[in-house]
Amino acid sequence: MHAIETTEDETAAAQRAPGAQAPGRRLTRLRSASGSLPVLAALTGAGAGVGSIVFRWCIGEFTRLFSGHDDYAAAPGSGNPHVPWLGPFFVLLAPVLGGLLYGPLVHRFAKEARGHGVPEVMLAVAQRGGRISPKVAVVKTLASALTIGSGGSVGREGPIVQIGSALGSTLGRVARVTEGRMRLLVACGAAGGIAATFNAPLAGVFFAMELILGTFTAEAFGATVLASVTASVIGRAAFGDVAFLALPGFHVDHLAQYGLFAVLGVLAAAVGAGFSRFLYLIEDACDWLWRGPEWLRPAVGGLALGLVLLALPEMYGVGYPVLQKATEGGYAVGILLLLLAGKMLATSLTIGIGGSGGVFAPSLFIGAMLGAAYGAGAHALLPGTAGAVGAYALVGMGAVFAGAARAPITAVVILFELTGEYSIILPLMLAIVLATATSRLLSRDTVYTLKLRRRGIDLEGPAPGAPLGTQRVGAVMEPLPSPLPSSTPLTDAADLLGLSGHGALPVVDDTGAYGGVVTAQAVAEALAEQPQTAPTRVGQLAQRPSPVTTDQFVGQALHTLLSAGGTGVPVLDDAREKPVGWLSHQNALRALHSGASQSASSATP
Repeated sequence: MHAIETTEDETAAAQRAPGAQAPGRRLTRLRSASGSLPVLAALTGAGAGVGSIVFRWCIGEFTRLFSGHDDYAAAPGSGNPHVPWLGPFFVLLAPVLGGLLYGPLVHRFAKEARGHGVPEVMLAVAQRGGRISPKVAVVKTLASALTIGSGGSVGREGPIVQIGSALGSTLGRVARVTEGRMRLLVACGAAGGIAATFNAPLAGVFFAMELILGTFTAEAFGATVLASVTASVIGRAAFGDVAFLALPGFHVDHLAQYGLFAVLGVLAAAVGAGFSRFLYLIEDACDWLWRGPEWLRPAVGGLALGLVLLALPEMYGVGYPVLQKATEGGYAVGILLLLLAGKMLATSLTIGIGGSGGVFAPSLFIGAMLGAAYGAGAHALLPGTAGAVGAYALVGMGAVFAGAARAPITAVVILFELTGEYSIILPLMLAIVLATATSRLLSRDTVYTLKLRRRGIDLEGPAPGAPLGTQRVGAVMEPLPSPLPSSTPLTDAADLLGLSGHGALPVVDDTGAYGGVVTAQAVAEALAEQPQTAPTRVGQLAQRPSPVTTDQFVGQALHTLLSAGGTGVPVLDDAREKPVGWLSHQNALRALHSGASQSASSATP
């Protein structure tokens, strides 16, 4: 999704620059810049590691200040020893007091610190060259710690990702690195933050590459690994080398359990996608109801959050003790479902009133409740087959996160590292892959990208205000070439492809429905195969490229066009069912040239 600049790109840019230095001096400078990347990545990781220590210390201090406990979720319903005369009713006031502190802080100094943080980092990498204000790190640390400490039912991964990324961006500006290096340092900060906070160095790497960068390259992998390892060493020195959850060993004793885990993956996708929608539904409701100043919104909304905490004190803060108890089978099915619904409401309300915190930990919590309830039900129906309830809770955690964030690699790796439990890896992978696939069918967006799309931002499209690539595909496409019936013999298809001049043609079935695209290269390779094994009809070679529709921006369609065979791709209607035109490389270049000319004209006095 976002390419990382390489040394070769920088060399070419330097050679094109007016008044460029002598080649020897340029190469020396570029080698020096390339050699400095490991140092910058390690420094970013170290900063993220220290930032995670400070952040977790702040959460602990504010939690003790507001609740009188190290983690109130471990003793739900108890009173606050600081104000014993209030009993459990202190939870009505804690979110209000917290909101009075972090509301003005966020509104005055860094409004981007509101919410769960990861979408802002994704946007900075995709469209802002990795630039994040350094004050975000300080404001996000205090605002998120106050939110969680005063009862906000959110996680700490979103804040630490934003904190680490802001540190990486600041370091990149100080070192005056290129835009590509800046993005990479932002990802290093995110990787380091996840690694140090959760003692999960591999998960930090894949989180940064899969969600923040959206690309896998050797350079990006090496830099994020270095940052993650550095942060992990610092984090382990402060927090110890212990797994996030202490679980008994799980084993798949019956093949039928894989079927149960597969069904859980599908259910988890629905719950994860539903959580994403519900989160923003509550946020919309809060926007509609609130008419006062934004700095006061968290305090007034804290009254509603306090009522939820009074009814379900297990929702106070991140809720790891409750999650741990659920994996151990400590709740009945009805309570588990109540906790699931309560977490959705409490997290959505915390974000909706203007709180600062992540949604990763809540998705794990919701997944654990779903999985434990599902496992208890399966055990009641199939006592000799279902196996341990805790295994379903663990798989549910990863599957719901995958359904909400659509990051399967991160989900698998982070659940393995957070628990240290390898015996459940196969059913975990099965459920997470099914959850990811099902989530794609249920929703176009993830819990992270939906926040941006609601603001009119498409990470795959051009940045707002960009002069290039903002034309719609429907305005620049050419007429659709005559499609090939899927029953066309390969010898005839080779002749038609040669005459078309496109190098590729759309394919339709006997009913005229779109079946994909066939390229001249694919037909030539098939004709060269042994006759007894080679395909005989063009429909057997048709492939469906990523859909390009008439309402897409040209800049967005370039991703598909560059990876397509031949000279172009078919353009589909808005329903993505019928080809209505053809976008070629020449059309796209002409549109980009037109945009550049218009931009230059408007800039000329």
